[in-house]
Amino acid sequence: MRILLVEDNRQLAEWVAKSLRRGHLVVDCVHDGEEADAALHTQDYSLVVLDLALPGIGGLEVLRRLRARGSVVPVLILTANATLEGRVTGLDGGADDYLAKPFDISELEARVRAQLRRASNRKTPIVQCGSLVFDSNCRQFSLAGQPLALTPREHAVLETLLLRAGTTVARSALIESVFGFDDEAGPNTIEIYVHRVRKKLGGSDVGIATLRGLGYVLKERHGE
Repeated sequence: MRILLVEDNRQLAEWVAKSLRRGHLVVDCVHDGEEADAALHTQDYSLVVLDLALPGIGGLEVLRRLRARGSVVPVLILTANATLEGRVTGLDGGADDYLAKPFDISELEARVRAQLRRASNRKTPIVQCGSLVFDSNCRQFSLAGQPLALTPREHAVLETLLLRAGTTVARSALIESVFGFDDEAGPNTIEIYVHRVRKKLGGSDVGIATLRGLGYVLKERHGE
């Protein structure tokens, strides 16, 4: 899953991004309101973590413009303004959650997981397709009861496909979920990662089918 982190304190942004990436999330970092507005115009994200005190366009204005465009992407606000009025202003402006600075990184990670779960319309942290299981709390996969070792990008590929299991995921949508805008990705790079994940699922009751010209679908194999 791909997250946009908007934070003008570069040291804090680095620390938060590093923690989220350890949970196998793809994180794009921007440091002012103009960059955030531009990124949200051109990219699709599963979640936005938004500081309010930004240079240029303020965080509330970034949020207002986002909602005015009809976007329903979850937004988690970070701010030093911990007053009741500040929280109400952010939530009334279209935010989904609010976390005051300073914060504990484990609480931020838990709130991120909760927002991602809600956005996927899941009431339970466990997602399953056949013997493939994903626990979104610890963000780990298992296959037939055994931990499944995956690189960060393999993890991103499999998570994207599992959350839409049984439906076709367009190649372009998969690319957007796996690669941040600072990543270098050649035209055939996504096929390499799909191939690697497919091999790791080999011999199980779950497989990835390629639909020519359409994309990929993760599904159970019944007697194949």
